[in-house]
Amino acid sequence: MSALAPTLQTFFTDRLLCQRRASPHTVAAYRDTLRLLLGFAAVRLNIEPSKLAIDHLDAPLIGTFLDHLEQDRGNCVRTRNARLAAIHSLFRYSALRHPEHAAVIERVLAIPQKRFERRLVTFLTEAELEALLAAPDQTTWIGRRDHTLLALAAQTGLRASELIGLCCDDVHLGVGAHVSCLGKGRKQRITPLTKEMVVVLRAWLHEPAVQATEPLFTTRNGSPLSRDALERRLAKHVANASHVYPSPCQKKVTLHSLRHTAAMRLLHAEVDTSVIALWLGHEQVETTQIYLHADLAIKDRALARTAPAHIKPGRYRPPDTLIAFLEGL
Repeated sequence: MSALAPTLQTFFTDRLLCQRRASPHTVAAYRDTLRLLLGFAAVRLNIEPSKLAIDHLDAPLIGTFLDHLEQDRGNCVRTRNARLAAIHSLFRYSALRHPEHAAVIERVLAIPQKRFERRLVTFLTEAELEALLAAPDQTTWIGRRDHTLLALAAQTGLRASELIGLCCDDVHLGVGAHVSCLGKGRKQRITPLTKEMVVVLRAWLHEPAVQATEPLFTTRNGSPLSRDALERRLAKHVANASHVYPSPCQKKVTLHSLRHTAAMRLLHAEVDTSVIALWLGHEQVETTQIYLHADLAIKDRALARTAPAHIKPGRYRPPDTLIAFLEGL
């Protein structure tokens, strides 16, 4: 067994779990990355994973592995960068334990993150959200569960992992109604609820299959919902909503889109971005600035304020549909 194998084991047991107290999500992400890397290196070098050495995982091989993720596995640049961050973390730990491999480790750590285009966030308008919330069949238990879950996601902006982790005890419907959750980075967060959401949650908590000590949202047999199951249910309801309001089907709607929707609703209500950052559990207020870029209405209002006094405010509207067609060519 080479030096890589025991170093890899202590990286998880000592560095991640004991020193950094990494979350299960972080441990799983690092595990999957290194499993993919070792499998790729074993095939490419024709060496068993347990016999791979640190020198085998040099910068050219790591670079080829990253290209493999994008070209063969179809990973996006964000995923590629996340995998590289996990590799960097392992090699920084290895540098402390194996200075004799400093040259190889230094070259791997010098591999940069790849730049990528930052697209505007996807969010639903009020009409689109109303159509989506009406899509679940509320005459069934599954439909009532999905309606409650989607409504809660759109009102609170909770992440998918936070929604899955909610227990019935985390919902407080008395004075100052709110939900509490342990969010990203182990941050305890309390999010207030609207009167309409309180009514929906109170009805859901009275469902026979909902137990006080159990997760708030489960499958029919009581097992926890998975992220994939949530996305499949959402995709189904988006497709059903398109019969009433076609616009949602033209967008790539995910559960994170409902988080963006909650942020945009707060922004349209002229809530300060620092408050929105606290609401969403952002580490930095600058993260919330993406919603300012995505909101065309705010830009239109800014444009109206800067227009000369003798010019009528507002965006240009073609005087005729035929003229609009010609100008759109």
